Amino acid sequence: MEDAQLAAAAHARAIDFIEELQAKEGIACDFARIDGFLFAAPERKPDLLEREYDAVQLLGMTDVEWAKCPPLTGMHSACLRFPRQGRFHPLKYLGGLLRCIERDRGAIHCARVVGVEDGPRPAVVTGAGLRVEAESVVVATNSPISSKVTIHAKQAPYRTYVVAGRIPEGAANDALCWDTGDPYHYTRLQPGPAAGSDLVIIGGEDHKTGQAVDMARRLQRLEAWARERYPQLATIEFRWSGQVMETIDYLGLAGRTPGYENVYVATGDSGMGMTHGTIAAMAISDLICKRENVWAKLFDPGRVTTRAAAEFLRENVNVAMELTERITAGEVKGTERIAPGSGAVMRRGLRKLAVFRDEAGALHERSAICTHLGCVVRWNPLEGCWDCPCHGSQFAPDGAPLNAPAIEPLAPVEARRARSAAS
Repeated sequence: MEDAQLAAAAHARAIDFIEELQAKEGIACDFARIDGFLFAAPERKPDLLEREYDAVQLLGMTDVEWAKCPPLTGMHSACLRFPRQGRFHPLKYLGGLLRCIERDRGAIHCARVVGVEDGPRPAVVTGAGLRVEAESVVVATNSPISSKVTIHAKQAPYRTYVVAGRIPEGAANDALCWDTGDPYHYTRLQPGPAAGSDLVIIGGEDHKTGQAVDMARRLQRLEAWARERYPQLATIEFRWSGQVMETIDYLGLAGRTPGYENVYVATGDSGMGMTHGTIAAMAISDLICKRENVWAKLFDPGRVTTRAAAEFLRENVNVAMELTERITAGEVKGTERIAPGSGAVMRRGLRKLAVFRDEAGALHERSAICTHLGCVVRWNPLEGCWDCPCHGSQFAPDGAPLNAPAIEPLAPVEARRARSAAS
């Protein structure tokens, strides 16, 4: 109970911090305090909201109350209202933070990092071979590159989907709404710069990374869900997907990397990157400066959570099952079955290959073995890349690494043949 109260207080404080900072620094990021509404999905048990209400009351969130219905068309069932949530534009906010850093003589350098070293003077190693030392290193790469196994055993990657379209001014309430579905759905309004330019953003339809290929259908379901609740929604203008890291106990990981002295990590945001990122920044900066932080133990990446043992077992059994893909047949038997602009995994002898055919018809072959921990990648037809179903690494069609934790590209087929011949 105490941990849950701390977690609730941490996220509330993060929203307060963002509000205070954007006001103090004059960051125009559309920040507003609005209500959030949690409502029941048709397929879920009707008492789920009642249990949720009882839980938040026990946590001391006494301002959460029952509402007649969420502010969505066609919704007539009771829901829970969470007052004073925060709504803002993340990129406008982050742009403002960058300007503040530069104003205060902070330096920002962009480089591809291929290694993290610990010690009294930890360092990062760049792809250009530079070694940059510091007193402390913070790894905030969504899925961390500073841990091979320990952190990754405590979280799992999920793909999430979003659509957005214009809506007439005043046709949608400025509120946050989300349901209890599995996979769930959420929606919010993004104010535009002029009348009639507001966007409705609808997201959800999550699935384990690399373990679904029906991305187009998921986007269609999101649009259908949205049109039932926003009849005046115009053409969908934007469609995209992202990746979130879900921890086994549903709390983020922020603090010293297990087994390291001066390397810190922020991950496990579970789709709450702006609030958890703020929590992580406050907790980690306190740890680095040796200040006391009441949340440090709660979000400690090295924590052992026995109550989450079942979830730990489920996710890691899933990873183990994915590793057996190395001995199964390929998705296609021959390259002739791979259409232009798409990819597939196929077996050639003892090896599994990730084969992509470009729009001109040329084939590009790489090893299908993820360079992080050896799982077999899958083709993502929406993003046009290779996804690792174990820990969320992503690779371009030519095998170049796009997303952590993998750092190295998928191995060239020719290189693997050369090694086999040499041996």
